[in-house]
Amino acid sequence: MIDTLQYITQGNSPQDHIDNLFKACNYGIKWVQLRVKNTDDATVLNTAIKAREITNEYGVKLIINDHYKIAKEVQADGVHLGKTDACPLLAREYLGNDFIIGGTANTLEDCRVLLEKKVDYIGLGPYQFTETKKNLSPVLGVKGYRDILKELKTKTPIIAIGGIALNDVAAILKTGVYGIAVSGVITSNMSSIKEFQDILKATYLSE
Repeated sequence: MIDTLQYITQGNSPQDHIDNLFKACNYGIKWVQLRVKNTDDATVLNTAIKAREITNEYGVKLIINDHYKIAKEVQADGVHLGKTDACPLLAREYLGNDFIIGGTANTLEDCRVLLEKKVDYIGLGPYQFTETKKNLSPVLGVKGYRDILKELKTKTPIIAIGGIALNDVAAILKTGVYGIAVSGVITSNMSSIKEFQDILKATYLSE
């Protein structure tokens, strides 16, 4: 089951990522993507081991960004692959069918490629400008999501990502996306997790 609210960790150090992941679990998040960048594999592995211990304790799904071999080593729930990371088909062959595999997309063509490679969900963005990601692709906005989803006609969950705030959620969901991924807003205010969850729940109940 792909969760409708996904938290992507932030931090100035691996320990910051763990601290924020722990706080998010305490505040009721159900899905966390560990996104530790610009460090060596051994540090990512050590951080992922700590993350798996915490998420196991709280019953939270753990997705590892980029490192599909580490995802398997720590028995995470899955991996999220960026556009310059390993091919989802290669990751699937290595991980098997019990692991969740997600992929990043910025365009309609990106989405089609990922669907051909049988990913379990697509992180599509950016919704708007965000400082979380370097080399940002052109922003999509509500119209971009609506246009892409109209063309795709897919049952594969599409997760909106990129600078999403609480007051953006209702409009984004009306485009037909399955859910949202949030990093900065949750990191700066963990209590927003419940607010995001409430908006998501209310939107789906009203449909």
